[in-house]
Amino acid sequence: QVQLVESGGGLVQAGGSLRLSCVGSGRTFSMYAMSWFRQTPGKEREFVAAISWSGTSTTYADSVKGRFTISRDNAKNTMYLQMNSLKPEDTAVYYCAADQLVRRWPVYDYADWGQGTQVTVSS
Repeated sequence: QVQLVESGGGLVQAGGSLRLSCVGSGRTFSMYAMSWFRQTPGKEREFVAAISWSGTSTTYADSVKGRFTISRDNAKNTMYLQMNSLKPEDTAVYYCAADQLVRRWPVYDYADWGQGTQVTVSS
């Protein structure tokens, strides 16, 4: 099991930027692909972006492609989501998640989730 803690959320105006962080502890962080998801009330959790265990491969939802960048620093057990050109529709609770299996790509299911961090984009 890996414990995940997100931070960096907040209130920002449309067009602004935020950087989210997800710090992992427990299982060897560097062995697992990681992802960001988001959820708004009454809607299903939505995939945002994923990154392989080494950081060399990434994938994005079409809705954030070109605006968001996922990255990781395995030496710090930390994953990031740089969010630029934010839109009101990006408002959600953002969650990080760790893959079930080691060194797998792409990732299909997740073993561990963080508690989430709120991002609110005002128009």
